[in-house]
Amino acid sequence: MSKIGLQLYTVRDKMGCPDDVAKTLEAVAKIGYKNVEACGWDGIGAEGFRKLCDDNGLSVCSTHYSFQLMQDDIAKTIEEHQIVGAKYCGIGGLPGEYRTSAATYAEFAKIASGVGAKLNEVGIAFSYHNHSFELAKYDGQTALDIMIENSCGKCFKNELDLYWVQHGGGSPVAWLNKLGSRAPLTHWKDMAITPDMKQVFAEVGEGNLDWTGILAACIANNVEYYIVEQDVCPGDSLESVAISFKNMKAMGID
Repeated sequence: MSKIGLQLYTVRDKMGCPDDVAKTLEAVAKIGYKNVEACGWDGIGAEGFRKLCDDNGLSVCSTHYSFQLMQDDIAKTIEEHQIVGAKYCGIGGLPGEYRTSAATYAEFAKIASGVGAKLNEVGIAFSYHNHSFELAKYDGQTALDIMIENSCGKCFKNELDLYWVQHGGGSPVAWLNKLGSRAPLTHWKDMAITPDMKQVFAEVGEGNLDWTGILAACIANNVEYYIVEQDVCPGDSLESVAISFKNMKAMGID
């Protein structure tokens, strides 16, 4: 089974109308991707999105979905994820109201664990995607640690974004080892520095992240999916995801 996936947010500029979605998924498949992470299926519905993926030999490994909808309508959440075939139901970022204190991070972790317990009943797992603000400390403890401490390991999985961990001053390798089986999903993009000292997003393998160490930690901790997500591409987004795919294959990733 291929481990490499693509978060479709990366090619959002090519996902406007249904015809664009169809053409983009075809292009993604031609690059060699076998898995995609969906960030919505507006305009075509879950059924339409699944058909387009099936037509191009793509599997939906995971999603970024509305946390509010997960809470308000878990039945619809489950139905749509079963339609597209996604094993992981995740959120792309923490809702703003929970970003204020150690107490609100703990509150979110408990609420999300409750959602995750309902998803687990049908074989779907809740996943949390971090940025760098979760590395901020509250009385010496990072927000990410607070969420881990106050969540259920079976009901609250992590999608560790390696770039954002590094951006927050953390070690991607150390966090992969700390989370272990709690982080079956990872987000891959690189961090580069320009001659004029600007930090920029880069294609995997084109920046300065320690991919040798990261890959070894992913393998040691049985990470299930290595998902490319480049927030900003310097040129054509499909060209960027092609570079990342090629470089990841060269690292020996299936």
